[in-house]
Amino acid sequence: MKRVRRARRRRRVRARIRGTAERPRLSVHRSNRGVQAQLIDDDAGRTLAHVVWTEPELRNLGKMEQARQAGKILAERARAVGIETCVFDRNGYRYHGRVRALAEGAREGGLRF
Repeated sequence: MKRVRRARRRRRVRARIRGTAERPRLSVHRSNRGVQAQLIDDDAGRTLAHVVWTEPELRNLGKMEQARQAGKILAERARAVGIETCVFDRNGYRYHGRVRALAEGAREGGLRF
């Protein structure tokens, strides 16, 4: 039931959010072990930048700090490919905890949404 409710929220949000090359969609995925995020151009159907919790600089951090650092790294990679603004897609997750920490880290890194 929990999975069904999240899928319903996800579909509802994705009906309104769409990423472009100038303003891609920042999609977040959260698991019990870590967090990952990617900037997606929905028009072209490709990922412009991504970060995964298994990267060496994130692997040994606590979950909240890991999410914040992942946001900062993603913002750094986005600037490297010329992206300054994006649309935040929380993927059906509530905006708190690690999802919020990742968003705040991305904002600290210079990404606007």
